[in-house]
Amino acid sequence: MQVRNNISLKPYNTFGIDVKAKYFAELHSDDEIVKFYSSLGPEHLPVLILGTGSNILFTKDYPGAVACIRSKGMVKLMEDEKYIYLKVAAGEIWDDVVKYAVEHGWGGIENLSLIPGTAGAAPIQNIGAYGVEIKDVLWSVEVADILARNYRAFRPSDCNFGYRSSIFKTKGMSRMVITGICLKLRKDPVLRLDYGDIRKELDIAGIKDPSLSAVRDIIIKIRSSKLPDPSVVGNAGSFFMNPFVAADEYARLIKEFPHMPSFKSGDAVKIPAAWLIERCGFKGKRVGDAGVHENQPLVLVNHGSATGKQILDLAEKIIASVKEKFGITLETEVNVF
Repeated sequence: MQVRNNISLKPYNTFGIDVKAKYFAELHSDDEIVKFYSSLGPEHLPVLILGTGSNILFTKDYPGAVACIRSKGMVKLMEDEKYIYLKVAAGEIWDDVVKYAVEHGWGGIENLSLIPGTAGAAPIQNIGAYGVEIKDVLWSVEVADILARNYRAFRPSDCNFGYRSSIFKTKGMSRMVITGICLKLRKDPVLRLDYGDIRKELDIAGIKDPSLSAVRDIIIKIRSSKLPDPSVVGNAGSFFMNPFVAADEYARLIKEFPHMPSFKSGDAVKIPAAWLIERCGFKGKRVGDAGVHENQPLVLVNHGSATGKQILDLAEKIIASVKEKFGITLETEVNVF
């Protein structure tokens, strides 16, 4: 482990924003994580943990230490009659984990194919897509408690999972660093095909009895058609979360906007943020090198040399416009620093 000074973070965030970290280290094991934190002094604070930097927007240089988790390893921890329990190191690329599970015939995460980021970041955001969230297949989250200098395991019931949220996003959890996760995957997969265009694309492909790999391929096809590749154009995936409104508020909205799509969620109603943003005229809009993706209004992009501040300014204009037109306040999914 080496702590370096004044390192550009451009290769370490998918927006490709060129800012610097005052201190920077790559950590390849649990021991290196503990050693790194033990070596910190006041001058290194605050500390930011990065995976692939796929859910972050830097608007300025980072004044403390940035640590990239690079630990690797996937191992079958145990199994029973129905399930495989797969232990995954925090630094593993999430889509590599999905590929590994599908290749072994273990079901549960195939719908989460092509989501960017690392395994360790997955429970923080409670990643989800096409009717599945990480909380649905999680057995435990392994963390290093930096202050107590020991390791702990969080069960799903300990994690306060919500829509793109968890206990790990709260301020009091800054002492905890996720070192790995354990997934509970089905030996006899139960496919989730009734969300989005999955069945439609399977029908187009002439697939009547899809395998795990067929579902994964379809998910990759759908996501690739809608979301830009960060290696081609800088982005962090969905920049905004879908808002939820109360039933009475939805009743008001649907009177004024009868074609507004919606999804019932308990006592609330979820409104697609992409639809709101498009109706405000931002789909494909570009201000300098900061822009809104032409196919998916949820995604803000860096066309080349946009600064984080320019992208944030565009996001704030979108938020203000949606608020003015619909009375709905969008919240960002991406973390802004």
